[in-house]
Amino acid sequence: MLDVADAEALICNRVQALGARTIPLAQACGSVLRETIVAERDQPPFDRVTMDGIAIAYRDWQAGVREFEILGTQAAGAPPMTLAGPKQCVEIMTGAMLPIGADTVIPVERITRQNSCMQIESNYAAAEKQFVHPRGSDRQDGSVLLEPGIVLGPPEIAIVAGAGRAALRVAVQPRVAVISTGDELIEPGQAVQPHQIRSSNDLAIAAALERHCNAVVTRALLKDERDQMLARIRKLHDDNDALILSGGVSMGKFDFVPGVLERLGVELVFHKIEQRPGRPMWFGISRDGKPVFALPGNPVSTLVCLYRYVLPAIRHALGQAPSAEEVVRLAEAVQFEPDLTYFLPVSLTWAHGGGALAQSRPTNTSGDFVSLANTTGFVELPRGTDNYPARFAARLFRW
Repeated sequence: MLDVADAEALICNRVQALGARTIPLAQACGSVLRETIVAERDQPPFDRVTMDGIAIAYRDWQAGVREFEILGTQAAGAPPMTLAGPKQCVEIMTGAMLPIGADTVIPVERITRQNSCMQIESNYAAAEKQFVHPRGSDRQDGSVLLEPGIVLGPPEIAIVAGAGRAALRVAVQPRVAVISTGDELIEPGQAVQPHQIRSSNDLAIAAALERHCNAVVTRALLKDERDQMLARIRKLHDDNDALILSGGVSMGKFDFVPGVLERLGVELVFHKIEQRPGRPMWFGISRDGKPVFALPGNPVSTLVCLYRYVLPAIRHALGQAPSAEEVVRLAEAVQFEPDLTYFLPVSLTWAHGGGALAQSRPTNTSGDFVSLANTTGFVELPRGTDNYPARFAARLFRW
């Protein structure tokens, strides 16, 4: 069996990149950028006023002028007016271009209108170029604004819009089939018998894929019947970019998934990882180069394997830049005797003076998914010891 790091590396090396497409900017939120975005002009594109008030020439202020003739009013979006001579001002609005000949703005709260003049408070102290956002002080024409691999959220959408782009290249939305197997599974809302259980893994997997990978998900519940599984999985494989199965991957009499995948020509890359929960995880690559993840059926195991291996693999296929590892410290000592990597559910608290602490929230069993409510995620406690002391630094995976 593999260590966690070896399993992660094998997946990363075998998962192929997905394609790209050009879409309208209004549809791009949540997508992974596949091109470089550069500034179409200086940012800001002109000397921009940042305060309602009057625009003056600072040399007049230095000369002792405190009363200025109003030349006119200039709003945001209007061409710049020009100071025609000394002792003149332009009534100016936030966001407007700085008038030609002006270099300083006096805020509206510090001035009084007297007929056609503006008078500045006698005790006000002005500074040269105050309340002016200089042209090009944020970014210059042609400078790089966004690199490929970033997930486009609201700030990034604003940046692309500011660069004048109405459309852009992004990774295609991954199409993922989520398959749960087992005669005992019943959809929510349907009548359930005492010997049956609600199907929850497929819905949890789908929610995570849609939330974290912008995926288009197809769900399927399959009975433990080889021929039916073979036909349905073949069709789902052909129609999607990746397969994620839940259940049927262990050593039981009705654990048909590995055999069915073998009949479909899926190359086994590995089966089982030295970890708890989720030890029986299975990973392979189809003849068409599509990744196939077969996760253990116990819900906690399913979610741990999904977040530790599957979501990072799909983000890799999208071309998403790797995010920095988040490390937290254990709030209390943890004992774990098996020589396995331990994935421990936690909730975050805060230490006095700052810093996140991971409060242990172990489940009763790997089937106890209800205990995951209100947890932040899980930490990865590496093999090699059976005692993890308080303040032990561990990698955090958030739900």
